[in-house]
Amino acid sequence: MSSFPGSPRLLKGGLALLDPLTGQVLRIIPLQYNPDTLNRSLQIKGVGQESGDHIEALRLKGPPTETIKLDAELDATDALETADSEVTKTGLHPLLAALEVIVYPTSAHLLSNNAEASAGTLEIIAAQSPLTVFIFGANRIVPVRITEFSITEEAFDVSLNPIRAKVSLGMRVLTVDDLGFDVKGGNLFISYLQAKEQLATKNRAGTFGALGITGIP
Repeated sequence: MSSFPGSPRLLKGGLALLDPLTGQVLRIIPLQYNPDTLNRSLQIKGVGQESGDHIEALRLKGPPTETIKLDAELDATDALETADSEVTKTGLHPLLAALEVIVYPTSAHLLSNNAEASAGTLEIIAAQSPLTVFIFGANRIVPVRITEFSITEEAFDVSLNPIRAKVSLGMRVLTVDDLGFDVKGGNLFISYLQAKEQLATKNRAGTFGALGITGIP
């Protein structure tokens, strides 16, 4: 069934995986359905937060630590009704796996580390993961690290493939303090901050009257 021609195109939030050095897009993972809520918290990095340090009370050491949490619903029912061949065979496994491997080092890296350890190498290099970018509309394109990840599988087909699930993601925004200024992730954060600053200028300024006073004493 075709949608009403006058209806707006529904944008989807999602994740993009980028090469951390070149910025090349490696994979895009749209969320099947946008979350109903987006929980964000900002922990301010202030100087002189200790009681009595009056001189530094208004200074900021850097961008706040911003965390984002969301629940994403996944459902293979529509695809099963249209007999999508891949979904019929594997259900939601491919989509769940695409999300899960973000937080895994690759099997090739693990095998390589094991081979080097067996050969007597003393220093094992930690895996370099792709840069994860959370995208939720044009004004929210931000580099993140996934810090929490849980999956609740709620229904299964006859082969025990999940066909309905909920994914809960917790993410920490990566800033120039984490990434530096000279890489793609740092540039993305600066653009994210600049977008906030531009939006802030569009907010209509209030008046003292709205606060029930005539001015600051």
